[in-house]
Formats: sequence, C-alpha cells, structure tokens
Amino acid sequence: MKIYAFLIQLFSVITPSAAAEAWPPSARIMPTLRVARPTNDLKRLIPFYRDGLGLDVIGQFDNHEGFDGMMFGKEGAPYHFEFTLKKGHKVPNAPSEDNLIVFYLPNKDAYNAAVNRMKRAGFAAKRSFNPYWDRGGTTFEDPDGYRLVFFNGAWSK
Repeated sequence: MKIYAFLIQLFSVITPSAAAEAWPPSARIMPTLRVARPTNDLKRLIPFYRDGLGLDVIGQFDNHEGFDGMMFGKEGAPYHFEFTLKKGHKVPNAPSEDNLIVFYLPNKDAYNAAVNRMKRAGFAAKRSFNPYWDRGGTTFEDPDGYRLVFFNGAWSK
C-alpha cells in the first residue's frame, strides 16, 4: 500500500518530466525513432522490409486524410519504418545511392543471418557508393532505390 501512496503523491505534485526523472533509468520509456517516407507502391516494399529485413507489419491504414500507409518494425524495437502513398501523387526514387539506413550488427552470426535472409528474399547485394560500407558490410536497395546497409561492427560512441 505504501508504494501506491508514494506514486499518487509523486504524480500529483510534480510535472510529468520531473516524474519521469524520478524513476530509475531502467524504468524509463525508450524513445522510438520512426523513419517515414512516401512511396508509389506499398505492396512492392513488403518483400524487402518484411521478408528481407525480417520486420513485421505492425500497422497499416487506408485513406487516412487521403493517404494509405504501412509500418514495419519489431515488438520492443526502438525504431520502425512508415511508408505512405497518396493516390495521384508521383514520388521520385531515392535522390542518391548514398541515402542509407545502417544497421550495426557486431555479432558475426547475426550479420550473416541478416545478409542471407535478404538474399533468400530475392535481393542482391549492391556495391556501395561510399566504399567504406563495402569493407565491413553489405548494401541492399529497396524497390524505391533507397539503400540499407548491414554493417558487421559496433557503433562505439
């Protein structure tokens, strides 16, 4: 009963941001990064993001203020991808081969599994525009020309 009284007191006298700071770091909510962009064909992206990247369709909508959309992610992951389509609006392909999303995969088995899953889904590796990514990673291109890199290494900062 004491913990409930403490929580009621805590949340009734301090601001939401201060209340969040009162919790230990392990209990705080992780922010979520959403990468969102338009496409001309939602269905064409499913094999790449679901079958190749191994994500789940975590949401979708039809005709929401003129837009259809689909989100890919994994339960508990702090990121997901959203793609939207507006009928009658033509979206250009990626502006360059150096528009990248990079997944740092320090575990060699996880890296190999990711590369092999993408290849089994029918996507061939591409030579990177920046040769740095080829030295420790493998690049793939989605149907809209946007690129994704699996990099066998850790981000250290």
